[in-house]
Amino acid sequence: MKKTIDGKALIYADGGFNTPNGKTAHGLVRFTERYEVVGVLDHKYAGKDAGLVLDGKKNDIPIFKNLKEALSKLPASDKPKSLVIGLAPDGGRLPIEAKDTIKESLQLGMNVDSGLHDFLYKDSELMAIAEKNNCRVRDVRRTPDRDQLHFFTGKIEEVNCLKIALLGTDSAVGKRTTAWIIVHAFRKANLKSEMAGTGQTAWMQGAKYSMIMDSCINDFVSGEIEHAVYEAWKNESPDLIVIEGQGSLMNPAYPGGFEILAAGRPDYVIIQHAPKRMEYDGFPGYVLHSIKEQINAIETISGKKVIAITVNHEDMSKDEILPACKKLTEETGLPAYDVLEYGAEELVKLLKSYLK
Repeated sequence: MKKTIDGKALIYADGGFNTPNGKTAHGLVRFTERYEVVGVLDHKYAGKDAGLVLDGKKNDIPIFKNLKEALSKLPASDKPKSLVIGLAPDGGRLPIEAKDTIKESLQLGMNVDSGLHDFLYKDSELMAIAEKNNCRVRDVRRTPDRDQLHFFTGKIEEVNCLKIALLGTDSAVGKRTTAWIIVHAFRKANLKSEMAGTGQTAWMQGAKYSMIMDSCINDFVSGEIEHAVYEAWKNESPDLIVIEGQGSLMNPAYPGGFEILAAGRPDYVIIQHAPKRMEYDGFPGYVLHSIKEQINAIETISGKKVIAITVNHEDMSKDEILPACKKLTEETGLPAYDVLEYGAEELVKLLKSYLK
């Protein structure tokens, strides 16, 4: 049995799996140390394998039409302890139809974790059911009390291992997935690596050192980033820390990255890019700035070099991937890799040359 922090879980992603709105579910299906994922709920893909749908690679995580079907078909040994909301829609709002599934799971005694901005603890009906059935409900994006938050101190300057920020040209472009792939590839190469998570999905995947940037009180964002990176360095003595990016510098709704560059103090930056994406995610009419413009913005703001491009192959056939990487290299002068499709060994070789 897989050893996890919180045991077996079903992931709710109805209507969102294999779309940008399902990126939390995607992360958990690909990798998590917090849960053992025993199934995904999405009526559109019911009966299919989640790995095949998402990446074309079977991972034996079944997709079910709804909670009732999942519980009737799963063996007793795979009975889930938790329902995890795997949706990440624009604005982080909980779909109305999801409440029925949450209510049903609580009535069955299951715990519920949600990373959305609509906090479950404020729903008196759901919380009454949870209390009656002794269920744990966690709103992952719920901001800690101010006395638990950290203000920027400058102690980040003590961190003497290699720090890489994994930024992107858009939101929902695969930054977190690539960050984990790099961390795991480093560990496979017998080097110590940690990820500093900056979003709710990284926490749900078991990132030991993390903060949730988009719900943190602004005065403490820089301090929380610094604290996550510093604690990872102090406690783990890693060779590499990868800082997960959020949004993109030029995204009109999610202009994340400024605090990561300022407070995380990366030595270098890797930028994630989807070559077929023409407009910012969720905002038709907002044309995506070119990758050269975005690289220039990052380097101007931070004074640090972008050293590589990692490619998201959405809407691309396999035979388009390597030509797209080659084109990006010709355009920018930077090496480009699709680590999800081809692994991170070549990128690890590059990063090893920058180790301190």
